[in-house]
Amino acid sequence: MGKKIKIYLSLLLFLLLLVSYTFSQEESLTLEQTLVQISHSISSHTLFQYVVELTSSKYGGRLCGTEEYYKAAKWVVKHFKKWGLKPGGDNGTYFQAFPNPYTLVLKGCQAYLHIPYKNSIIKKFYKYEKDFIPGSTSDSGEVTAEVVYVGYGITAPELDYDDYKNVNVKGKIVLMEREVPISPVKEPEEFKKWRPYSFHQYKLKNAYEHGAAGMLYNYGPIANPNNDFIKGFIYTHIGKKVVKDLFANTGRNHEEIVKKIKETRKPQSFSTGKVFTIKNITEYHPEGIGYNVIGYIEGADPVLKDEIIIIGAHLDHCGRCPEIIPGANDNASGVSVVMGVAEAIAKCPIKPKRTIVFICFGAEEQGVIGSKFYLEHPSFPIEKTLCFINLDGVGCGDKLRALAGKNFPSLWNFFEKANEKYIHRIIKAPYFANITRPRLDAARFMWKGIPTLSFSAYGARSYYHITKDTPETITPEILEDLAQLIFLSVMDIANQEKVSFK
Repeated sequence: MGKKIKIYLSLLLFLLLLVSYTFSQEESLTLEQTLVQISHSISSHTLFQYVVELTSSKYGGRLCGTEEYYKAAKWVVKHFKKWGLKPGGDNGTYFQAFPNPYTLVLKGCQAYLHIPYKNSIIKKFYKYEKDFIPGSTSDSGEVTAEVVYVGYGITAPELDYDDYKNVNVKGKIVLMEREVPISPVKEPEEFKKWRPYSFHQYKLKNAYEHGAAGMLYNYGPIANPNNDFIKGFIYTHIGKKVVKDLFANTGRNHEEIVKKIKETRKPQSFSTGKVFTIKNITEYHPEGIGYNVIGYIEGADPVLKDEIIIIGAHLDHCGRCPEIIPGANDNASGVSVVMGVAEAIAKCPIKPKRTIVFICFGAEEQGVIGSKFYLEHPSFPIEKTLCFINLDGVGCGDKLRALAGKNFPSLWNFFEKANEKYIHRIIKAPYFANITRPRLDAARFMWKGIPTLSFSAYGARSYYHITKDTPETITPEILEDLAQLIFLSVMDIANQEKVSFK
């Protein structure tokens, strides 16, 4: 009899375990289904309308420091409030303020070459955007002078290299290349020695200190507010056509000269004999104040809520130069995805155990200043920040890139898993050496030791820092898929019992 009771008890225990297992499986499936259902509430139409709104003329291209940028920041805050995000900025607000001088570029800027013809001079005027774009931090004024080619504009005694050594540039206009003659990919260790000379600020200052009156920067031509303002110094960005005209009849070929500098590591500077005029009309504002917009959803777990996941994108762009540079892909697209994910998590019945912070950074285009300031004055402890998910240029194309995926494989694994199960997009996850000058907010976080992924889109034509970066270039479906991917992945991370990516 005792033997039969033992058999019955064993059978009953087995049935109870089976029911318990089945219930937990069904419960798990229900949680998963709920998250998937919420992810489908993220709409490409809504995200695209965010892009349209942020690129409208009332925000003037969102140059950080301007009143128009502040209006855009307040528009984001309005949504954060509506969704119930808590403020993570200064004094109980959503705003984190920081000093941020800026320069307005006004209409009337010109760039033209003086061509001697018989006993007169012909002025060859160049076309805005196609041939030149005024320097975004140039002083206001006009300079007419001979043009001297100075290679990369570098003076580096420790490298036995000086582009200014055998030329006189006092009172003249210098023509200069961007970057340095060393590849960070092919020669990373050598590049590190040259890195300080790759900054736009260095090149501008070095030209000024050598007595130059102006600068033609072979960069684009694009708008680029990432530079210093120097009183009395006039500069503009130019493209291939202007460079070709300045090299014409000099006995030198531009491409060959650049190649020779790279191969020999020796300057090839010379006076072109050409006279050029740069006329810029600008307005400098040293009193400018920039803002990061910070909102967060507090974790539901009393212990795990102290651990932080940050999702961010830069809100700013190039403003007017002098036409509005809308910045649809760069980076209204990224902000739209941040907003889509924030709303979905805020409305989700399954609450994250960990705290999720949403940051729209200012002044990324002006030297990646907003994220630098945040990391120096964090709203949440750096040592408790598990990871940073950055979104920059995520709107053009049908494929995705997760920069630094190979740097942080355990972090990337959450996104790879969600993509394979639900989204099914092609995503590359390359290694990010992060040794050049900072070009992304992600670079700042990585230097602080915070595991980071930086998403961007590719597969369609995009326009960088020019007037054509408009909503018409955006692929709304990629915004939706990326927002859903981030929502599912971040919720997975946020609800793990234990996780570390370092």
